[in-house]
Amino acid sequence: MSNRNDLTIYDRYAAHWWDGTHRWLRTLQNLVPARFRFFDPVVSWHGKTVLDLGCGGGFMAEALASRGAVVTAIDPAAGAIDIAKRHAAGQGLTINYSVGVGESLPLNDNTMDYVVCVDVLEHVADLGAVLDEVRRVLKPGGMFLFDTINRTMLATLVVVHFGETVLRMLPKGTHDPAMFIPPGHLRNLLTERGFGKIEMSGFGPRGIDRKLDFTFGKMPTLTVMYIGNATLAK
Repeated sequence: MSNRNDLTIYDRYAAHWWDGTHRWLRTLQNLVPARFRFFDPVVSWHGKTVLDLGCGGGFMAEALASRGAVVTAIDPAAGAIDIAKRHAAGQGLTINYSVGVGESLPLNDNTMDYVVCVDVLEHVADLGAVLDEVRRVLKPGGMFLFDTINRTMLATLVVVHFGETVLRMLPKGTHDPAMFIPPGHLRNLLTERGFGKIEMSGFGPRGIDRKLDFTFGKMPTLTVMYIGNATLAK
């Protein structure tokens, strides 16, 4: 497919990240509490160093900071980072935002207790290089927390055809189905890099809120989206 994996949307819509005027950004915001329902039971955030890798305009980063984490947040979209900085300052939150890419993180080795990477892995140019960097910056015994999209015909139908074209939950061209990641492949890549205790669960839309936007939660299958965590060996 042409004109896919259009990462310019994160700068193009940056000014509206927090104002609720665009459905796809409200959808991203609705994903935050659903993600924490998976992450909170396995993580103690308070006082921990956390990297939000691919932070966009700061939905997850602010939620992490509100939980008492020491947050570093990185994204390639300079416009999104700018709005994230301004919004965090207005909320009185201290978050170390910077522009960067997952394949070359501007961080020292073994400095993060946790790396959070959501709605990102299916967009990166080099998945293996990103996971190498995640391993590098994590402390031994640290945890990688993620979600992504499975490479199936159903995922393409749901996310691309319905999500982008029919329901317009996302800007057209947001995703390239060829970049979706089978869970078995991701598990193998993580195992090769010294991660264990790898847990994955189905994840996706579960209901509708008052604005007629989707809410999210656990799904019985990993066929469309999945969420998980993996612990780096000590």
